[in-house]
Amino acid sequence: MAKRVQLVLNQDVSKLGKSGDLVEVAPGYARNYLIPQQLGIPATPGLLKQVERRKEKERVRLLEEKQQSLELKTAIEAVGSYTIAKQVGEENAIFGTVTSAEVVAAILQATGKEIDRRTVSLPDIGETGTYKAEIKLHPEVSAVVQIQVVPS
Repeated sequence: MAKRVQLVLNQDVSKLGKSGDLVEVAPGYARNYLIPQQLGIPATPGLLKQVERRKEKERVRLLEEKQQSLELKTAIEAVGSYTIAKQVGEENAIFGTVTSAEVVAAILQATGKEIDRRTVSLPDIGETGTYKAEIKLHPEVSAVVQIQVVPS
């Protein structure tokens, strides 16, 4: 059996790895496809050190991002309940629905912290009352806030 070749990928390659990954492939695959297409370069000791430094920087950046998300979660959940005023019809039914943009605006007004509206997941809100909304701040951190819908 032929010896395997180690390459560092320059770009993401499906079913093989992501950019910066160290992979072992067959010599023909490396020589005939990955290297000519500039998808990977042969691994050298200096290049391996660069890859390790890059991975360490990425790990530190992700830890900082997670820490910021935890601080944001604490600030958002400290308020307790956010009030959104909506026009009401018969039997406390609201006109329209509460949108994630309205929730983000209420959070911004109460805390001064800005979040992305796409990270807010709301239940179906059709009448006044108290609801829980989940905000995904980070892949490992999510905050649950109470939304109080009141008549305007």
